Amino acid sequence: MKLSRPYSVMYERGMKKAVPFPPGLRPPDVMQDHPKPSSGGVVNGDAAMVRTQIYLTRSEHEFVTAEALRRGEPMAAVIRGYIDDKMRLPDAAWESNPMLDATPHDPDLALPEDAAINHDHYLYGSPKRYLKKRGRWVLAKEGAAR
Repeated sequence: MKLSRPYSVMYERGMKKAVPFPPGLRPPDVMQDHPKPSSGGVVNGDAAMVRTQIYLTRSEHEFVTAEALRRGEPMAAVIRGYIDDKMRLPDAAWESNPMLDATPHDPDLALPEDAAINHDHYLYGSPKRYLKKRGRWVLAKEGAAR
């Protein structure tokens, strides 16, 4: 089948071959489940969407379907909304995060020289991974062979 335009093809459910669009219908430029915005084709800050298939349990599917009906949106939009919510980092994570505070200086703190590279040994009692041989840190298994 020879087509005049590259996007003038549609696929019917369960069919593997291309079927030309009926006369008078214009094929979509990008596969979307909502109207194309006027901001140059940008949707949700990204230039394009990637089609993805996911597997849901029956209860997950029923929940997303019910939420989509309640909101009046497609299931894909509901799932994208949940993903967008998870991707947002709250401001409080930057403002009140103790991990971002400066490390307090303790002049009486005496740590072993290899505390950083052998931290598992000092925290959990596992064997040392690195040993110092001739002024260089080497893997403990290599150090035993030398």
